[in-house]
Amino acid sequence: MYPEWLKRLSVVIPLYNEEENVEELHQRLTDVLTELPFEYEIIYVDDGSTDNTPYLLERISSEDEHVLAMSLRRNFGQTAAFAAGFDFCRGDVIVTMDGDLQNDPADIPRLLEHIDRYDLVSGWRKNRKDPFLSRRLPSMIANWLISKVTGVKLHDYGCSLKAYRREVIKNLNLYGEMHRFIPAVASWYGVRFTEVETTHHPRKRGKSKYGLSRTVKVILDLITVKFLQSFSTKPIQFFGSFGLISGFIGFLISLYLTIRKLFWGEEIGGRPLLLLGVLLIIVGIQLIGMGLISEMLVRVYHESQKKPIYVIKRILGKKEK
Repeated sequence: MYPEWLKRLSVVIPLYNEEENVEELHQRLTDVLTELPFEYEIIYVDDGSTDNTPYLLERISSEDEHVLAMSLRRNFGQTAAFAAGFDFCRGDVIVTMDGDLQNDPADIPRLLEHIDRYDLVSGWRKNRKDPFLSRRLPSMIANWLISKVTGVKLHDYGCSLKAYRREVIKNLNLYGEMHRFIPAVASWYGVRFTEVETTHHPRKRGKSKYGLSRTVKVILDLITVKFLQSFSTKPIQFFGSFGLISGFIGFLISLYLTIRKLFWGEEIGGRPLLLLGVLLIIVGIQLIGMGLISEMLVRVYHESQKKPIYVIKRILGKKEK
């Protein structure tokens, strides 16, 4: 049912002003995790809560040896909270979920049943219990857009209930709102992933921290993910392509005006088309220069960090000394 190599499970949960939910969440989590045939730890990350959440976590951690409670100095955002939890987790598999009781802890075993065949198992809130206009519709649009842009097709990128093999998490650097893009970013490493339908409950207590304001952040981070996914080690191909196109169009415009000046004697000095041609040539040169500078920065980064541009899945055979 569960893989033999899974000896320890880590559950990472960011919390922000969830004093009304944290105690019930912990009880329901404990009921599920104590039934599993391996060790577990629960890492709660308080993301700068202003209510009683930190004090409740302090009490829970003092009563349960399986709990590690962390408090960030201010509200850094969900991605930062996940990253903090990942840095301290020790499990062979890491499960993430929200702390508002909309994700069901009872779905954790269902995710773990697939972790032997996949590196990442993502929850799919097929029957969401959120308001349509403010939550479900923007989510549907975002999921479609992210799938199209990244080429990694998932029904529900926004579902925090996911299970990762340890090596997937340890190879990722998170920032911005990137936690929702982990499947897309991880796909660069050749990660195998699947989706599992999960239960979704309506929020009964507390106030949702999500809204339409996050849509802009998601779009900007999506652009970043696409760039990193396609051009992180070859930025000249991105900037250089646009630079060549811009410069070539500017050259054609300038050549056309030069011919009309030389053979027809037309006055071209005051024509807006001339300004456009010159502008496109200058922009083209700048973009190519930006690409070359980016190439040098990427080279310095990889050489200084000793970071390879590949990820090894396994090594077979004996390594010679």
